[in-house]
Amino acid sequence: MQIHLKTLGCRLNEAELETWAQAFQAQGHSITRDILTAQLVVINSCAVTQDAARKSRQLIRRIHRENPHAKLVVSGCYATLNTDEAQSLLGVDLVVSNKDKENLVEKALSELNFDTMPAMATEPAEIALFTRGRQRAFVKVQDGCRYRCTFCIVTVARGEETSRSIFDVVSEINTLHAQGINEVILTGVHLGGYGSDNNENIVSLIQAILTQTQIPRLRLGSLEPWELNDEFFELFTNSRLMPHLHLPLQSGSDSVLKRMARRCKTDEYAQMLKRLRQIPNFNITTDIIVGFPNETNEEWQESFEFIKQCGFGHIHIFTYSPREGTKAATLPNPVSHEIKKQRSEQLHRLAEEMKQMFYQQNIGQTLDVLWEGQREELENGNVKIFGYTPNYLRVAREINKNESLENHITTFQLND
Repeated sequence: MQIHLKTLGCRLNEAELETWAQAFQAQGHSITRDILTAQLVVINSCAVTQDAARKSRQLIRRIHRENPHAKLVVSGCYATLNTDEAQSLLGVDLVVSNKDKENLVEKALSELNFDTMPAMATEPAEIALFTRGRQRAFVKVQDGCRYRCTFCIVTVARGEETSRSIFDVVSEINTLHAQGINEVILTGVHLGGYGSDNNENIVSLIQAILTQTQIPRLRLGSLEPWELNDEFFELFTNSRLMPHLHLPLQSGSDSVLKRMARRCKTDEYAQMLKRLRQIPNFNITTDIIVGFPNETNEEWQESFEFIKQCGFGHIHIFTYSPREGTKAATLPNPVSHEIKKQRSEQLHRLAEEMKQMFYQQNIGQTLDVLWEGQREELENGNVKIFGYTPNYLRVAREINKNESLENHITTFQLND
């Protein structure tokens, strides 16, 4: 059977897609990028914002229009928070909630009458990651979150914290490396909370990966800044742990952070950045929410000035919109659309300035780059290829059209 996998939203959704792809292939089915040839389509939906939920509905409807004969399975946060609505959408055959995601493959095959073992089940299957055109893999290590930031609906959709065993994570990474993967990214709803339910922690997990695997490059997904300790910082002495962290700040105003129920004040965040920047070429990226309820002009200016001091390599900017089911949606004094738009544009300009500044700081450096498969033809007959440095800068180089560096790591000097 041909299966098409689709996701919206976070890296955790991507990691779950990888797991499903491998599980379907273990049952003898194949993954296709062509939706028109698929007999089964699986959508991992998102609901982090109202707009994400809307896009999830649109995606479900569009896929059914494009291939009305395919069976359609919907999972993820939108399907979990809006089960009845998802089940009522035209074309949806099965809804699998987040708590049943581990059983999605089995449920899809049995409940949709696909449980007959196909003939190719005994033959080596093409690796799911490469079928989907990937050189790196997301590895889900935990799910759920114990915290309740007032703007976040994901903690409601994902439930309590659960962690995979170190043995399982290490085994998966060794399998991926044997398949040719050279970089893995650890993901979770609350990655820093790994091990809260099994007497482990994120430091012990990373140490195990670095000692029990030979994966050349290890990256970390988004981490809450209040959970990083001395032992964690020391991990970066190992060059296989990439010098880049995504540390959501959300606001540079302590009073706004308090309304968000965030657990890291700006002075604590600043001290952490100072320590990380002792590591050469370290890149710090972040999330900022613009126009949180009752964000005054004074708070915005305070936030803007603090963000400017941080010198981020990249900022994901979110204009606040109320999300039903969150505490923030009940807060008084919403910021007007026009003011949110002005603040967002101001922050986008600053973010671009800081991004260019960080690139300039890296000019002249010789760094290892993992090259990807994307190629652009040039007028001189050569091609341009793209890849990422350890500190997550996207770079390009020109090569002969008959050459291929896809999935290879080579040294490269960064130029203007």
